[in-house]
Amino acid sequence: MADAARPWLHVIGFGPDGLAGLRPAARAALEQAELVIGADRHHRLTPEIRAERIAWPSPFSALIDTIAAHRGRQLAVLATGDPLWYSVGARIARAFPKEETAFYPQLSAFQLAACRLGWSLADLETLTVHGRPVEQVIPFIQPGMRWLVLTTGEDTPAEIARILTERGYGPSRLHVFADMGTHEETRHSATAEEWQGKVPPFNTMGVEIIPGPAAEIRSQMPGLPDAAFRSDGVMTKREVRALVLSRLMPMRGQLLWDIGCGSGSVAIEWMRAARDAQAIGIDRRADRLALARENAIRLGAPRLRLIEGEAPEALTDLPRPDAVFLGGGISPGTIRLAWKRLKPAGRIAASAVSLGSERVLGEMQATLGGDLVRIGIERAERLGEMTAWRPLRHVTLWSAIKPVEEA
Repeated sequence: MADAARPWLHVIGFGPDGLAGLRPAARAALEQAELVIGADRHHRLTPEIRAERIAWPSPFSALIDTIAAHRGRQLAVLATGDPLWYSVGARIARAFPKEETAFYPQLSAFQLAACRLGWSLADLETLTVHGRPVEQVIPFIQPGMRWLVLTTGEDTPAEIARILTERGYGPSRLHVFADMGTHEETRHSATAEEWQGKVPPFNTMGVEIIPGPAAEIRSQMPGLPDAAFRSDGVMTKREVRALVLSRLMPMRGQLLWDIGCGSGSVAIEWMRAARDAQAIGIDRRADRLALARENAIRLGAPRLRLIEGEAPEALTDLPRPDAVFLGGGISPGTIRLAWKRLKPAGRIAASAVSLGSERVLGEMQATLGGDLVRIGIERAERLGEMTAWRPLRHVTLWSAIKPVEEA
């Protein structure tokens, strides 16, 4: 059994050279393990190790339960590359106390690919679509950007090539590496618009984003054009949306409730603006939720969660949010419930165009504090042979930050 004073769970990163590439501490931890969990290729790389063997559980989500069932034994979990960089280590670190775990990194696929391409890791985006929707790369499509991408399989490069080409980035250069560090290492390179065929299933992509003449120029900063969204005409307009999101302040990994989400414009821009940001869109109309789902996939927020229901009842069992936007369904009861569920330091914003909703926001500002502003916007549009200003409907916006000391 393991000594309670030292880690019992060792997560060890492997390269293609197996045991020979391990640092002394990692090799010692593996040699002293009573039980080893790994994929078939990891077990093949370690024939000298005589410990009991367990294959990766199926489904993969059962890994934590498998590890927990052997708690206290000297246990080694074998991973590829750096276990804490888009790998199993992050899940293990969340599940077990740091005093019980030790991590041993190996060169990652990102580092190897960057060296092959001569790219600085500090100057590019490291992304993964391994086991995740490929559309998650869409917010990072910007002229001049470079990506390294962990892929799902042999078809992923073709999917990314299609996404780039459809958005006017066909000249982008794709480099796909497989079996890096072995005698079988391969590299496939082509532009997105010329990409053909398949590559080995375990691969890493390098992508140089190059715009064509018809490229969509979009940033992760809030304020996408209204035309980027499919809607029935009822949506938070571009200028107001940018102001709303400046008050909601998207942050990495945080959760937004978008109440009365309509076509999903605020929730989608929230998710685009910060890595791993999450959002739940709530609306009582199924047709608008269908539009939101379509927009989310096309604009790079495929993990947007959508709920058909009426506030405040639909909010009861949702996880506590870091931010809340109310673009519809404004009532004192809904706002108070959202405020109560909002985490400390959380942000709330609500917009109104009717006199009744404006009165509600005035009452909320009087009782909960925050800012109350009225927004007037005019757009220049063609009027016959002339250009004239067309005013949009005025919008009243209330926003507040929940005090840290308030539970």
